Amino acid sequence: MNIHEYQAKALLKKRGVPMLDGGVAYTADEAVDVAKKLDSKVYVVKAQIHAGGRGKGGGVKLAKSLDEVKTIADEIIGMQLVTPQTTAEGQEVKRVYVEQGCDIDRELYLGMLVDRATSRVTIMASTEGGMEIEEVAEHSPEKILKVAVDPASGIQPFHARKLAFGLGLTKDQVKNAVKVIMTMYNAFIELDCSIVEINPLVVTKSGDVLPLDAKINFDDNALFRHKDIEELRDEDEEDPTERKANDLDLAYVKLDGNIGCMVNGAGLAMATMDIIKLYGGEPANFLDVGGGANKEKVTAAFKLIMTDPNVEGILVNIFGGIMRCDIIAEGVIAATREMGLTIPLVVRLAGTNVDKGKELLAKSGLNIIPADNLADAAHKIVNAAKREAA
Repeated sequence: MNIHEYQAKALLKKRGVPMLDGGVAYTADEAVDVAKKLDSKVYVVKAQIHAGGRGKGGGVKLAKSLDEVKTIADEIIGMQLVTPQTTAEGQEVKRVYVEQGCDIDRELYLGMLVDRATSRVTIMASTEGGMEIEEVAEHSPEKILKVAVDPASGIQPFHARKLAFGLGLTKDQVKNAVKVIMTMYNAFIELDCSIVEINPLVVTKSGDVLPLDAKINFDDNALFRHKDIEELRDEDEEDPTERKANDLDLAYVKLDGNIGCMVNGAGLAMATMDIIKLYGGEPANFLDVGGGANKEKVTAAFKLIMTDPNVEGILVNIFGGIMRCDIIAEGVIAATREMGLTIPLVVRLAGTNVDKGKELLAKSGLNIIPADNLADAAHKIVNAAKREAA
């Protein structure tokens, strides 16, 4: 789950991470009211959407007076903000964050994430603040510092000092950076985060080390422990199909391809997408219907896939363990008939009641293409989708 910058900053500030003062506003007049309470001669007005690169799209601007705050807030609120992380249509801005300005001396990068390679939380830092970390990793990987924290001991001051010295900080800057890094790590653990990113983390001319931005992603599987955080969810910022999938207890992520995928099990779903690409196709989604799906859930999954106008073929790949293949077959048949499916559909079944499932598909009278194995299924759906697109 993602949250807005102002929400992330409030959570981090509550746990000891130093922050500049600011407040959220939903109208231009509210933005002025927030600015009046700030001890500052310069104000920063920031669009609040769940996407990075807001400044590149005109969603972050400086104001030197209350009149400018009002003018800028009026321009930003209601705009369709297009950034490298939004669709071409952009995202409507419904609120802004008004924050006091500061004298920036240096811009740095600080991030934390769960590193599956080490099974630890890895802290990353770079002198290239303000840039996308992916660009830094591609063009200047030597400028990314990494420290993996052993969960048994937790973060220690030497972890933070190593990063601070690596960033070229000195004297009080080191002390201030150590506080930011350690409190941020503790917040990461306490809140069950998957990512915390500060870009940029700035060093002011007076030596303070402060986050100018804050991005937090949470582990959805841990939200039952954090009802207060779950309440921060902004459904308007979520993809409508992914939101509907969540309500149906389906794991769905929209992608850019043209082959819809319905699979049971996250690992099998990843393998299915990989083999589609191996055979020259592009998956349109990740969709895991889970181990205990019924006929109704399978039908709902089909409907989700078909909400994507780019889908030109569907691959159903099911291994029946807990889930029976005949149940899947019934769901596939029901969904195909209900939706009047006309695009190619390839079905590969294996496991419990597989023969019965195949028999149901064969006797359905529908144009369903059977596959013997995963490679056969990928080959057939990629070729069928290409013919459909031709």
